[in-house]
Amino acid sequence: MHFAKPLPVGNDGGMELTYPAAAEKFRGEIRAWLKENLPAGWFDAGFQMTPEERKAFNESWPAKLYGGGWICATWPVEYGGRGLSVMEGVVLAEEFANAKAPMRADFFGDTLVGPTILQWGTEEQKKEFLPKILRGQSRWCQGFSEPNSGSDLASLKTTAVLDGDEWVINGQKVWTTQGHHADYCFLLTRTDPNSPKHKGISYLLVPMKQPGVEVRGIVQPDGTAEFCEVFFTDARCPKDNVVGGVNNGWQVANSTLAFERGMSATTGYRRFEEEYKLMVATAKRRGIIDDPMIRQRLMTYYTKIQILRINGLRSLTATVNKTKDLSVAALGASNKMFWSEMHKTALELALDIFGAEAMLVDAGSDIGSWPGTSRDKRRAGYPVSPMMSSFFFSRSETIWGGTSQIQRNIVGERVLGLPKEPKASGE
Repeated sequence: MHFAKPLPVGNDGGMELTYPAAAEKFRGEIRAWLKENLPAGWFDAGFQMTPEERKAFNESWPAKLYGGGWICATWPVEYGGRGLSVMEGVVLAEEFANAKAPMRADFFGDTLVGPTILQWGTEEQKKEFLPKILRGQSRWCQGFSEPNSGSDLASLKTTAVLDGDEWVINGQKVWTTQGHHADYCFLLTRTDPNSPKHKGISYLLVPMKQPGVEVRGIVQPDGTAEFCEVFFTDARCPKDNVVGGVNNGWQVANSTLAFERGMSATTGYRRFEEEYKLMVATAKRRGIIDDPMIRQRLMTYYTKIQILRINGLRSLTATVNKTKDLSVAALGASNKMFWSEMHKTALELALDIFGAEAMLVDAGSDIGSWPGTSRDKRRAGYPVSPMMSSFFFSRSETIWGGTSQIQRNIVGERVLGLPKEPKASGE
């Protein structure tokens, strides 16, 4: 049996990709700005920052992004964006990915709730919340899941009762990433207990820094505690902070989940490419690159990365030509299911390649070289290598943003036309 040789990454398989001249001109503008504003030595081989330098960079970078007009640059000009075209937005994402430069001030703000407010919010809400997101002045968390309402999100029990000009909120949320840092939570809560469960839900923008909101970190195996439990006890929220109308929260939330499940068309696959390179290099170093099973598994990973890349280009082409034939939810579900399951399997391969070394704190390359995770062993309270930290995180990727089982339901029902999943008795 012939086993293919692991291939280099980053080639286009003979395809020549051409972008419009205006987009390529814009690419030059972005490259020049990055070279001028990133720290000295950023593009040098082996560049690293000390923890103090990294902290200073993280604190100053959002203001630089805002000054350059790069945060949410595809948003309409009237709401603080630059009104970039689809192709300009793609080029922007590509150049930041090439430079390995952070492009977001706050993921939950500019990628999830910001676009949701743009689509569903009132003019007053847009004027109040969007500028702060753009400037990096507000941090957000997502209050969807509950202890007994995860995949069956519509069964949530958190309530909001109108009291004059405010909603009074009681209940519990869980797996609330960055809840301990957030200024606001975009919260799903039941506002009409007498309606069918999908119909009586509202989408609220709730201040987190107030009495009645308690946040507790949930410590993970790698020592981090970015996932939180949040308890609401008579917490308050302005009446006008409902997005999309009272009792219309389910439809609004599906828009947010579609944003979360999507991936950047021509950049989403790149972090997996980096991990593939590290796996090949380690297999060579450990003398197992000629092991038939290791080679075959590496080639499987490589093949799936290329599928992800090509599907991204197909999605971009369909968007530019306005020829998409799948719903946004179905397309996002398919992509999210594919890459999260691919990555989970790939990190199992990484453990096999490293062998017993995987248990060492200093296994693998230096901090930051495993793009699947932002964890830093010098910050986490648990001694774990960057590669092992990435492995831990990969276990959760098939869960957040909707479990793989839920994604299969969406694809089955909306793409394949299969019957809806039978409901349990009494629902």
